[in-house]
Amino acid sequence: MAAARYSNGDLMQRLTLMMAVVFVTLLGAPTPSMVSHSQAATTANVSATDPSGIDALEYERAAVTLDGRVLFQVRGLPAYPANERAKTIRQRIEEIADDSSVSVDSLRMVDMEDRTRIAAGDRLVAGFIDADGTAEGVPRQLLAERATIKIKQAIASYRNDRSPRVLLIHASYALGATALLALVLFVVRGVFRKLDALAESRLRSRIEAFETQSYQIVQARQLRKALNGTLKGLYLSALLALGYLYLNFVLNLYPWTRPLAARLLAILLDPLQAMGLGVIESLPGIAFVAVVVIVTRYVLRLMRLYFESIDRGTVTLVRFDREWALPTYRIARLLAIAFAVVVAYPYIPGSSSEAFKGVSIFLGVVFSLGSSSVIANLIAGYAMIYRRAFRVGDRISIDNVAGDVVERRLMVTHLRTIKNEEIIVPNSTIINNNIINYSTLAHTRGLILHTTVGIGYETPWRQVEAMLRLAAERTSGLLKEPAPFILQKSLGDFAVTYGLNAYCDDAQRMASLYTAMHQNILDVFNEHGVQIMTPAYEGDPEKPKVVPKDQWYQAPATPADASARDGEKP
Repeated sequence: MAAARYSNGDLMQRLTLMMAVVFVTLLGAPTPSMVSHSQAATTANVSATDPSGIDALEYERAAVTLDGRVLFQVRGLPAYPANERAKTIRQRIEEIADDSSVSVDSLRMVDMEDRTRIAAGDRLVAGFIDADGTAEGVPRQLLAERATIKIKQAIASYRNDRSPRVLLIHASYALGATALLALVLFVVRGVFRKLDALAESRLRSRIEAFETQSYQIVQARQLRKALNGTLKGLYLSALLALGYLYLNFVLNLYPWTRPLAARLLAILLDPLQAMGLGVIESLPGIAFVAVVVIVTRYVLRLMRLYFESIDRGTVTLVRFDREWALPTYRIARLLAIAFAVVVAYPYIPGSSSEAFKGVSIFLGVVFSLGSSSVIANLIAGYAMIYRRAFRVGDRISIDNVAGDVVERRLMVTHLRTIKNEEIIVPNSTIINNNIINYSTLAHTRGLILHTTVGIGYETPWRQVEAMLRLAAERTSGLLKEPAPFILQKSLGDFAVTYGLNAYCDDAQRMASLYTAMHQNILDVFNEHGVQIMTPAYEGDPEKPKVVPKDQWYQAPATPADASARDGEKP
């Protein structure tokens, strides 16, 4: 039953051991090659006289500790490993130290024929055999005598550290250290505030001058942020150093926390050491990734220079429009970056870990679920570029929406209507509908503006066509060549439908030209006393429904208003 008791120190050691196991597990188990090298090194230390490996257990050592202090070391035996032996001795020492009825002076050596024991009354503490003395090069009795002295000193110190008087003194030390820490923190905070103000006042003019000298390539705001970040980093480092000194001092005051104090520095440095070792192990992969990045950037620069030369017209390619240069560069850049990522991915540190793979799968699922419409619009945007459906400045009509193209992006296209309304149309909508481009042929062959009128059968068609041509000639902005032409579109029940077709070279003036053309048609037909019968006809009036010329400018209309309207452009 005595062997089943665990003191505070034993529990602390077990907790520390569990934390170490978890930490090693997180870092990753050693590879088979590492295990084989470790086994080879252990075998190399085994005595050559016994290849079975028994001597490896005999020469294995473990330290016997109490309150974090090493008392002595013991060696392992074939049936009794060193760790188990040291653990058992430590537990026995702690049991005696916790039992105040056992005097330190009661510890004695008991020399037997084949071993020497250390006992306190009838309670066994430790035992040494001849093999222990042979390994140390001294008789076992001398080895046991040294261990007895160490055990007595450790038990005395163990009990003294837990006495009320010493605990009270150490508590006062802890309070004093806390007060001193608060004072030092106050002073350090004031010092760094003064340093911040001093740097701001002394270096402001120099920073602004440096910004001017660098032609604003390096901005003063960025330099001030860097300076503030440096000061904050120094301040944080000072706080961490003070915190470490304080914790190390206070934890060393109490025997229960003394092992933690011994591990405190290791707790702080072990992650940094692991990170450093990880970086060192990853250096070949990092170097390969760096080479891939450098080569990729160089290739991208060459590609950009080449396509910019095409865009400027310095380099020309057969059947390749200049406006395709930059979109093609973006596609080529994306492909080059994707190829570089595929090549460099296996060499990225941690890319083979399960966590990295899980994050990659998660991002892939999110991207595939949320980017279907985005990808569709991107593909549609590039498809429209290479189809040359329209350009910026063209007047187009898409799904009964007409306007001028003011901006074309990969995702959407911006249109401005004649009402000065901006309409944003997704590219996927454009690619799935018919596009009417009024500007493509306007400057070369001309854009045909057409309108219809219905005239009664009693009016000669030759007269009607002549009047329509006259109206077209009076419309400023319509082309003389090609000449306007008239089509008789239908012979209705009560009227003949005539279609006037005239050319213009400016699609942006369509609305104003239609207005002027309709005005001139009305004027010409009124001048010649011909009644327009569309859109509906009910019967022949006594007099033709025309406006005499002397009534064209009834108040508030004036001839000046009509001439001004002829020059309007929406």
